[in-house]
Amino acid sequence: MRNSILLGIIVLVIVSGCTVNYNFTGGSIEPNVKTISIQPFLNQSGMGPPTMSIQFTEKLKTFYQGNTKLSLVKDNGDWQLEGMISKYFLEPVAPQASGAQAGTKITITVNVSFSDVKNEKSFKKDFSYFTIINQATTSITQIENDGVTIPAIMDQLVLNIFSETTSNW
Repeated sequence: MRNSILLGIIVLVIVSGCTVNYNFTGGSIEPNVKTISIQPFLNQSGMGPPTMSIQFTEKLKTFYQGNTKLSLVKDNGDWQLEGMISKYFLEPVAPQASGAQAGTKITITVNVSFSDVKNEKSFKKDFSYFTIINQATTSITQIENDGVTIPAIMDQLVLNIFSETTSNW
């Protein structure tokens, strides 16, 4: 009887000391990380919609607030994200026999610096994503202002950045 009580206490101590961090995005955040600061990602590409910088920064903030328990702080968060939109590139693809291009590839590259101050981890990395549009029916100006194409590229970039910051590298 005494051995089973002792065994029960040992199992209880071991189990209570274990924590599992699970979320539906596939990553994890150390329990000692409570805050995140995200500085504005300025558009240094020289191209793209004029509001791209603000939209991208807000998408990052919204995603982290909606998918983590981290509190957003202006500066000096436990996690710190900063960077810039370094490239906004338009490239013709699939030329037709007549010489006209059938589409345009739009690529956005974001340079990201991440620091996990609490756990002394960091990285600097470029994230890129692209889509191909049918230029025969849509102009670049229409695409930049349609409220769908550029935000969709940004959404994928945000997801890739989030996955990288929450992976156990």
